[in-house]
Amino acid sequence: MQACGFQLHYPQPLLKHPTTTPPIPKDGGLLFRQKLLYLQSLNINPHKALNLNPSLRSTPLSSLISLERSLSSVGLSRPSIGRILDMCPLLLTSDPLPPINFLLHEVSLPFPHLPLSLTRCPRLLVSSVPTQLRPTLLFLTSLGLVLNSHTTLLLVSNVENTLKPKINFLQSLGFDEPEVNRMVVRSPGLLTLSVENNMRPKAEFFLEEMEGDLEELKRFPQYFSFSLEKKIKPRHRALVEYGFKLPLSKMLKISDGEFTARLIEMRLQRVHKR
Repeated sequence: MQACGFQLHYPQPLLKHPTTTPPIPKDGGLLFRQKLLYLQSLNINPHKALNLNPSLRSTPLSSLISLERSLSSVGLSRPSIGRILDMCPLLLTSDPLPPINFLLHEVSLPFPHLPLSLTRCPRLLVSSVPTQLRPTLLFLTSLGLVLNSHTTLLLVSNVENTLKPKINFLQSLGFDEPEVNRMVVRSPGLLTLSVENNMRPKAEFFLEEMEGDLEELKRFPQYFSFSLEKKIKPRHRALVEYGFKLPLSKMLKISDGEFTARLIEMRLQRVHKR
C-alpha cells in the first residue's frame, strides 16, 4: 500500500525577511494615502501611530507589507498583527526577526508557541537582543526558570530596577537564596508584582494579622497573586470570626461560592461534634 503523500514543513533555522513585495506607486502623496489606508486595514490608528513613531511618515509602504509578512510567517493572524502593531507602533519601523530568532533559538520557545508569546507581550518585538533580552534571560535562568509562552514577558523587565528588588524583598522576609529561587520557579508571577503596592502589604498582613508562618508562604508563594482587599482579608476575617483556620491554598484557591460552602460545612461539623 502506498503511503500518504503528506509532508511536514518545519521553520527554517533562522527566519528571514520575505524577498518580494508588490510594486508601489511613485507618487508621494498617493503613497502616503495608501499607507494610511493600509494601516487602517489592519485596524491600526494611523494618527496614534504617527504621533508615537514619527519615523513611520517616511517608511515605504513596501516595508510595512514586508513586516506583516514576517509576522504572518510565525503564525500570527492578521487581526493579531493589527492589534500588536496598534499597541506597539514602534514595531512599524523595527526589525522583528532578531527578537523572534532569539525566542526560537536561545529561549528555545517551540515555534507553535510564538504567537501566544508575542500577543501577550508585543514589547518583545522591539526589545534589543544584546542589551535587554539576552541579559534578562541569563538572570532568569540563573534563578532556575525555564521560560514558556506565558513567562517570556519577563524578558522585557529591567534586571536591576524591576526583577532584583523582588528577589531582595523575599530574602528580606527571611528566605534564603535557594528558597527564593524555588518560590519564583513555582510562581513566576511574583516577578511581575510591585514590591511596595503588592508584596509588602500582603507580607505584613500575613505575618502580623494572620500570624502566619514563613514555611507556608514558601509552600504557597501564589499567595501574593491574590487580592488583599477582595480575597485575603475578607476570607481570613470570616475564618477568624468562627474560630477556624485553613491553609493558604485551601483558603484562596477556591471560588467565593465554594469558600462560603466550606465555611458552612465547617460550622455544621462543629455543631455535630457537640
